[in-house]
Amino acid sequence: MKTALLPGLLVLAAASAAPAHAGAVLAGHRAVYDLALGEASDRSGITALTGRMVYEFNGSPCEGYTVTFRFVTKIETDETTRLTDQQSATFEEGDGKGFRFVTKSYVNSALDKELDGKAELTAKETNVRITKPAGDEIELPVTQFPTQHLLELLQRAESGETFYETTLFDGSDNADQVMTTTVIIGKKSEPKADDPELGPLGAASKQAYWPVTIAYFEPESEKGQEVPIYRIAFKLHENGVTRDLTMDYGDFSMKGKLVNFDAFKPAGDCKAK
Repeated sequence: MKTALLPGLLVLAAASAAPAHAGAVLAGHRAVYDLALGEASDRSGITALTGRMVYEFNGSPCEGYTVTFRFVTKIETDETTRLTDQQSATFEEGDGKGFRFVTKSYVNSALDKELDGKAELTAKETNVRITKPAGDEIELPVTQFPTQHLLELLQRAESGETFYETTLFDGSDNADQVMTTTVIIGKKSEPKADDPELGPLGAASKQAYWPVTIAYFEPESEKGQEVPIYRIAFKLHENGVTRDLTMDYGDFSMKGKLVNFDAFKPAGDCKAK
């Protein structure tokens, strides 16, 4: 399960990324989602799935952006029950040129994987340095990190675009590749009065949203033959808050319903600091 599931989500130079997306203001917040099984094929073997996802986002262009993320699922089959717990923390520089990530994954309460590293953009590449599990340095194509990816999405949605392709590095898996993504943006809509997720949102419930679908591909996929690793669909509000999630992994999917939301105090004007 990738940390890219929540869009804190074009190959472009970092020097142009920050000015291009400067108009959007992202809301610091803590969001809690209950997870449930959507659909499961016979091939998956899954008979039940429950879980919870907690996502915290905070920061500003002058201070940088922090994200903490916890994703816990209990997956049942006829033979076994598997409890997974992924915990991650990231920091992205406000200008989009640097990204720090730490991830720990547990399976049935035992540590399964730990990843610690950082990435920096240059004019020609994305340089990734891993300190855990072992020291390594990887050179990847120029891309963007999650917050810049989200800011680009909001800018394109506001301008009326409905489809585009881009790339993303989020430090997930082994932090050794840039993911190719395709983004579909639906028509901007006003929340309906009977929407079950409006209660937790409070004042933010009045904001309009776009239905968005993002498909993630291996970078080496050949054009015309791509099969996405997974897809995520969600409602994206103007302040960057996401809800009504559907995560599709091919053989099974899960739903994420917003059940708790806390807005953080605005970061303030960078010019005053």
